[in-house]
Amino acid sequence: MRGVLLVLRCLAWAGAAPAQDALTGRALFLHYCATCHGEAAEGNGSMAPVLLVQPKDLTALAAENGGAFPVERVVARIDGRDALVSHGSPMPVYAEVMAGELVEMEIGGATLTISRRIADLVAYLMEIQK
Repeated sequence: MRGVLLVLRCLAWAGAAPAQDALTGRALFLHYCATCHGEAAEGNGSMAPVLLVQPKDLTALAAENGGAFPVERVVARIDGRDALVSHGSPMPVYAEVMAGELVEMEIGGATLTISRRIADLVAYLMEIQK
């Protein structure tokens, strides 16, 4: 009986994963974004010197938006709906890489349905705002 209860608790816990995970988002950021935006997300990655349009300081997004993190704009930049021209071409679009399980992310009273990977990345970016 104890073993069954333990299995049920583990299954319940596994099914109750949060809609976004900033730790996973950090790993995604370091893998896909840090080359341009820098490991601290301040716009000073190793590729920054060769880009025509300098990468944004992602830690200042909320400050530049009146204190509110611009979730919809950030999601649209990541998935390519809001293209940003840098180095003569759009910012790398990771929609295919970030595709997968859809989750709901509630921000400021609005609910977005986005992939878990994008939600994780956005959660990380929200966490590092100055």
